[in-house]
Amino acid sequence: MTPPPQEPKTLHLVGIGVTHSIAPAMHTSIAKSLGLPWTFHATECPTLADVLALARDPRTAGLVVTMPYKNTIIPHLDELDELTTEIGACNNVHYTYAYTHTDTDAKNEPGARRLLRGTNTDWRGIKGCLLEAGDEAARPTAAAPGAGLIIGAGGASRAAVYALSRHLHCRTIYVVNRDEGEVRDLVRDVQARARARGGSSLAEDPAGSGPEIIHVRSVEEAERCVVQKPYYIVGTVPDFEPKTEAERVVAEVLEWFLERGETAISTATATTTAGRKKGVVLDMCFKPRRTRMLRLAERLGWPVVEGTHVIGYQIEEQWRLWAGEEAVAQMDREGAWRVLLQAAEESTVIN
Repeated sequence: MTPPPQEPKTLHLVGIGVTHSIAPAMHTSIAKSLGLPWTFHATECPTLADVLALARDPRTAGLVVTMPYKNTIIPHLDELDELTTEIGACNNVHYTYAYTHTDTDAKNEPGARRLLRGTNTDWRGIKGCLLEAGDEAARPTAAAPGAGLIIGAGGASRAAVYALSRHLHCRTIYVVNRDEGEVRDLVRDVQARARARGGSSLAEDPAGSGPEIIHVRSVEEAERCVVQKPYYIVGTVPDFEPKTEAERVVAEVLEWFLERGETAISTATATTTAGRKKGVVLDMCFKPRRTRMLRLAERLGWPVVEGTHVIGYQIEEQWRLWAGEEAVAQMDREGAWRVLLQAAEESTVIN
């Protein structure tokens, strides 16, 4: 990676509906603390072409990619790391360089070609949030794997599947989503990537087939097929009042999991999980901070984590990719978190 350039550079959060983001203040403060003349911007990009134009601008130091481009940007990148390939979604673009000779120390060689490289840091944010709350002793383990629940089946859901199955010991993952085709695509992609790995790091999945993903389409179906209550619940969709029948069904199934699922699970199976306390609910959406999902979960006694924290748990890895190891070593992590949380408190858009 090249040393951090000292000329002014920009970092961008790119997507649709990003103007409410609280990330710019935090990232710009990090750059200032590192002595880098970089600024971070929440940049509305109506089309993928707008995203790619920013990515290829020599003044850009890196991107955070959000909805709806986490999947569609992948074919347009020059390089993908293993995480992007396995997860199937990209939320971070950084740069590598192709040289015309073998002297790789010649970072500023004239004519060196800058390549767009994609990775995924969302899973780190999800994992950090889910380990932030709840009872540590009650968490699923390799010896006693558990279940997770994901609301949504888009790009963010893929990072959630990865975090739950590969790092948080969830063998079964229930998915609730209004679009059945999106869930089919999710299941297909997860299974294909598990087969491509040729194995799994999960002790409970020696065949490398990946987690069992179960699409729960209705409360009636939940009562029939849910045999293990989820410890971790992750929301990956925007917060809105359900209007269509499909949206109302999603809301009903979520409420079933939060309120009645624990007691509705068959007695024979529940004996293996009855001692496990309510787990953790994370909503990645933070407009507003107190989403409908979080308010309902909290009212029903679940520990909750708001989506703003997902940003904080990705800071270190994002800056390592953009500015290098030396920059990360100098980073004031606590200071960055303070700026992030202050921005969340002061925002008139998300409160």
